[in-house]
Amino acid sequence: MMAQTGQGQPFDVLIVGGGPVGLSLGIALRRFVPGMTVGLLDRRTLEVPKDSRASAIAAGVRHLFEAIGVWDGMVDAANPIAEMKITDSGAGDISRPVFLDFSGPRGAGEPFAHMVPNTASAASLIASAQDRVSIIEPGSVSAFSAGPASGQIILEDGRSLSAGLVVAADGGKSMLRGLAGIKTFSHDYRQSGLVTTISHAEPHHDVAYEHFRPAGPFASLPLAGNRSSLVWTEKPETAQALVAMSPDALAQRIEAGLGSVLGAVEIAEPVQSFPLSLVLAHRLAAPRLALVGDAAHVIHPLAGQGLNLGLRDAAVLAEVLVDAARLGEDLGSMAVVERYERRRRTDTALMALATDGLNRLFSNDVAPIRAIRDFGLSLVDRIDPLKDAFMTRAAGASGAKLLKGLAL
Repeated sequence: MMAQTGQGQPFDVLIVGGGPVGLSLGIALRRFVPGMTVGLLDRRTLEVPKDSRASAIAAGVRHLFEAIGVWDGMVDAANPIAEMKITDSGAGDISRPVFLDFSGPRGAGEPFAHMVPNTASAASLIASAQDRVSIIEPGSVSAFSAGPASGQIILEDGRSLSAGLVVAADGGKSMLRGLAGIKTFSHDYRQSGLVTTISHAEPHHDVAYEHFRPAGPFASLPLAGNRSSLVWTEKPETAQALVAMSPDALAQRIEAGLGSVLGAVEIAEPVQSFPLSLVLAHRLAAPRLALVGDAAHVIHPLAGQGLNLGLRDAAVLAEVLVDAARLGEDLGSMAVVERYERRRRTDTALMALATDGLNRLFSNDVAPIRAIRDFGLSLVDRIDPLKDAFMTRAAGASGAKLLKGLAL
């Protein structure tokens, strides 16, 4: 492992946050510019989390993982999503007619996403980063300042670190974002997300189901074997009651919510609940600082695009920095970080608007609105080019070389 625990020479790039986005960025930079000095600071010891959840990895992000050499370490645990069926139901509805049926874009020859357990992705990313990146752990940021030649971080234990560019990959409550004075727009959805893993009697055939219901979306996403990841949106008070249920009672509720398409259900992992909100940083760049992942944006999980959006940040920032390094530019200059911001602003805004709008459109039981949206879903389902455009967008295999599987 490359490790650094105290003060030393300035890094070219210092990444704060050891989640998938920060790790992927660090690996990419070192893979394509081996001489670049890259540090990664995390407030905890970097290790595989005890996390029973799984994440939907879009095709473009899988290409990124392949390009930086980490996909082989997680592919055995991954399960493809070959098809997604979308339904719309009101309170008390028994039937759940499928209004929209997505499969991968015709001619692509690949699934538009894979479900990957978080433990598998973390293990592969951490193993690769330890061979390439200087790990500083644990350490919590207490101050940040931007100078003419470098950004400086002061840790709570008094250590100082500096780098030409500091990257905030430290989550939705980013300390660095606040210290840099970057304001955010935020909105509380007054919803809670429930996440668990279920086992079921019937095979899923690599099909994901997204049921839109008045309280919010209810999705099952296929894992290896007769298992699925469940992401369930509810009102906070309902979510609390569901978490308090016995596993058998909750399994019956889930089976009913799925319309029994997967047969008898059992709860395979403890249920986790978390509040849902929208958070968008006003800027993605500041002197000596770039924001990526949840530090830049937190969106509604209904489309499973939050992590993918952050990893697209990493792909674009890596490309910008690799190009700048080869040209001998100052990596933390406003010219470089604003180049990154320009390339990410539109994608971020469009995804935030799309997930917010879909949640508002579908999280109600007003009959006229239901009739209009169901007509719209059915119309899209009959227009193949439009369906392909939606799935190509969801696959996220454009906008950066790494998302196409190309080397930098």
